[in-house]
Amino acid sequence: MQLKTKHFGEITIEKEKIITFKNGLYGFEDQNRFTIIENNDKENPFQWLQSIDDSNLAFVVINPFIFKPDYDFDIPDSTVDKLEIEDPKDLLIYTIAVVPEDIKDVTVNLSGPIIINSKNKLGKQIIIEDKRYTTKYYIFKELEQMDGEE
Repeated sequence: MQLKTKHFGEITIEKEKIITFKNGLYGFEDQNRFTIIENNDKENPFQWLQSIDDSNLAFVVINPFIFKPDYDFDIPDSTVDKLEIEDPKDLLIYTIAVVPEDIKDVTVNLSGPIIINSKNKLGKQIIIEDKRYTTKYYIFKELEQMDGEE
């Protein structure tokens, strides 16, 4: 399938790589089909969650365990059921990043992770009610702290 995108031009998407978000994402409930566009630079951990239906809509996403290995939350049973999760190994977890002009001020939303069942390509964004996590978590501050501990 050919997809014209604002940020990547025309790209080819394999139908089996389309992820269905039955309820969309928060603030984008009408957007139900996305795909992950991986970064060509394997050293760069950021990827994109590109809407299939709105070529202008793409979110920068990252696996939160890269910069926050102790990130921990429970996936509600209702989400496990909706995504038909049978094995935790099938899960992909992403957080949406906001990338300002100064890259050192990148923040991620640890309160609203995106859960994807890689086996059946169903996804859902959940809200975590945990005071440890915020919608504006500065990842480079965490990485600097991790480097200082080594």
